[in-house]
Amino acid sequence: MGTNEHEPSAPHDHQPEHDHTATPRGSAFLWGGIAAGVLLVAVLVTHGFGLLGGRAGSGGEAPLLVHQGNRIFVPQNSPLRQRLKVIPAPAVPTSGLISAPGIVESDPVRTVVVLPPGGGRVRKVEVNLGDRVQRGQVLALIDSPDLAQAYSDNDKAASAAALAAKNLHYQEEQFKIGAAAQRELDQARSDHEQAVAEYTRTREHLRAMGAPQDATGDARLLTVRAPVTGSVTALSIAAGATINDDTQPIMTVADLSVVWVTALVAEKDLARVRRNQDADITVDAYPGKTVHGRVLFVPDLIEPDSRRNKTRIQIENPDYALKPNMFTTVTLAGTARPQVVLPASALLMNNDRTSVFVATAPWTFERRAVEPLLGESAAVTIESGLQPGEQVVVEGGILIND
Repeated sequence: MGTNEHEPSAPHDHQPEHDHTATPRGSAFLWGGIAAGVLLVAVLVTHGFGLLGGRAGSGGEAPLLVHQGNRIFVPQNSPLRQRLKVIPAPAVPTSGLISAPGIVESDPVRTVVVLPPGGGRVRKVEVNLGDRVQRGQVLALIDSPDLAQAYSDNDKAASAAALAAKNLHYQEEQFKIGAAAQRELDQARSDHEQAVAEYTRTREHLRAMGAPQDATGDARLLTVRAPVTGSVTALSIAAGATINDDTQPIMTVADLSVVWVTALVAEKDLARVRRNQDADITVDAYPGKTVHGRVLFVPDLIEPDSRRNKTRIQIENPDYALKPNMFTTVTLAGTARPQVVLPASALLMNNDRTSVFVATAPWTFERRAVEPLLGESAAVTIESGLQPGEQVVVEGGILIND
């Protein structure tokens, strides 16, 4: 019989080709292997190298480090001991010079705010802003009703005093011949004394206003004179202006032959600044010129905005070379002191603070916050937080930094 071509063929003797398509069971084996590998690595890291909590790993190996509160201990067999370099903090001597920015100011003791003796209309201003004036020099003339009233009171008082003197003389003569009683003489003496006292008061009032007693006509203007020799540093009146408030300044005169230089001393340098300390001042306006002075006083407060102390230095200024509001550079001869200098590799950042690791016992370290004077060199000056000679980790600190 013929073979039916639709019957299934007999199986071949050779093995079928492998199907590379992943099956669910194969994927499970693959991910299981990866997980086992990760677990093995974790076991080796945590137990074999002792990184978690300082616990010993398998086989009795020592941990890398052990936390003891705020301190870190590196065990004897830890490989970190070969990676850490600890040295005594070296101290470098400094020159002791303190540099600070400064500003020129007028001496308050030699600065006078000029007030008008009375109100009125300004007739004439005799000086300009910036002029140098002498003591007693006329600064301004004011047509003042206050002065006119003072002259009127003085004229009346003078007349009353003269009349009272005549009446007293008349009563004394009448008393001598018995034509006047004692009571009338006593009244005349009282009237005379009161008139003289009033006349004295009006004259003192004129003197306080700077007005002469015997002035007449246009001379009876209120004259404002310079109270000190100096420079007009502020001017707030003009001819024709009316002064209604005699407590408002009309100008300022300052004696600038002696000035102050206010040095803005940093808080860290304040302990080395003292009264009568020598100071050298330089200004950009006069390159190569140095002015010498002495510290007048050191205020007992720090400015809250700048965290600096306004140390005042008194400077003789006979040529008026130093002018108020000039910027200066002040150099103070402070006491020399050693400063700790560390390699930059010793510094670590922790919560926005710069810190180092200090050895408090053999192979026991604690973190210490420091204030470095940052620069671009490999060595960093430590302003505070570390004393010379303290044991500091200068290499490998990153390995125990957490």
